[in-house]
Amino acid sequence: MSKIGIMGGTFDPIHNGHLALGRQAYEEYGLDQVWFMPSGTPPHKKDHTVTAAADRCEMVKLAIAGCPCFKLSDFEIRRPGNTYTADTLALLRGQYPEHEFYFIIGGDSLYEIERWYHPERIMKLAVLLAAGREYEGAVRTMDQQIAYLKERYGADIRRLHCREMDVSSNEVRGLEARGERIVQYVPKPVEAYIESHGLYQEKTL
Repeated sequence: MSKIGIMGGTFDPIHNGHLALGRQAYEEYGLDQVWFMPSGTPPHKKDHTVTAAADRCEMVKLAIAGCPCFKLSDFEIRRPGNTYTADTLALLRGQYPEHEFYFIIGGDSLYEIERWYHPERIMKLAVLLAAGREYEGAVRTMDQQIAYLKERYGADIRRLHCREMDVSSNEVRGLEARGERIVQYVPKPVEAYIESHGLYQEKTL
């Protein structure tokens, strides 16, 4: 049975923090591969127009080129309508029964997961690998939150010990819109793609 990490998100654009998180999960938990899976129509992304799927996939492909432990998956992109993690994991388990899936999330998601669509299914279908620090304003420490979710849902949750990277896709889009350099936050081929395709200009934000 292969151990497959799932890195989901809009990847609009993919940045070095995503890559570091995927690498840490691969190394720390002995995964066979990490699949970077851009979302199709994310129901929670209403603050900006999401870049076309083809562009987001191409940027992921450029970012992970030359790293055999990373793979681009268009599994969610090919699905119509809103894409929910619970449905994605159920479909993956049905299509790839030979794999064990590890869903990679940030610490903030660990605190918010009970507000997701069918969180009980998510925690039944995959091991959760949680990175990040304590959630600001949380009533529980991260270890207490993990213990709570394990107790309530029978979840298998493990800490990811990844160095914090102060970067987000939203910040990258903002820098690009203002004409500032982003090369310290994204791989050079991704920066070149953004520049050549005129992505994240002021009018698109």
